[in-house]
Amino acid sequence: MDDFQSKPDLIIFDCDGVLVDSELLSCQCLSEVLAEFGIALTQTQALELFLGRSTKAIEQHYRDLGQVVPDGFLPRLKSHVLATFAGSLRPIPGIAAIMSDLRMPFCVGSSSDIDRVSLSLDVTDLRAHVGERIYTAQMVRHGKPAPDLFLLAAEKMGAQPARTLVIEDSVSGVQAGKAAGMTVWGFVGGSHYRGRDGRAILSEAGADRVFARMSDFWEA
Repeated sequence: MDDFQSKPDLIIFDCDGVLVDSELLSCQCLSEVLAEFGIALTQTQALELFLGRSTKAIEQHYRDLGQVVPDGFLPRLKSHVLATFAGSLRPIPGIAAIMSDLRMPFCVGSSSDIDRVSLSLDVTDLRAHVGERIYTAQMVRHGKPAPDLFLLAAEKMGAQPARTLVIEDSVSGVQAGKAAGMTVWGFVGGSHYRGRDGRAILSEAGADRVFARMSDFWEA
């Protein structure tokens, strides 16, 4: 193990699919709410199209297809997601122990809005580890796969991109981290990777390493 792996200056964790096992729940909610507005999207399609992307990216996708998402869509999606998370969301196994043992600064960099990230951390009892060190796509002009969010997080945390480690579960997140000049480890332990070759998906996206269990976090 080299010195960087053992002692990066900063670790940026994605939230959905890395800290909390939320991606299948999120895609289910998206599919259900789009159906309410007359737009068909399966859970599998949602994973393929929008994993790691912001709600702004969802709206843009349908605008590009000539479909205008009604004004009530985003508020309805947000309320449905928050209600679902409050009752069903669970942490990724082992993540609390990892964060408890870290001896370097870390924060969260997420495509989700601040309310959703905050609820996710609260209902899974991870808030005590993270505090207010949360950076979201709402804070930058361009979300993932652009590097803006991770560069903002590194700047706010006082770290150089080249000395920053990103933990991501999505192609767009891996691409964002690499575009920011950071080392990126892909995590494929979320339930949304069951039956999918996550290692191949994230390696092809540019991940420097891919692992499936938080207990293997520091393993070479």
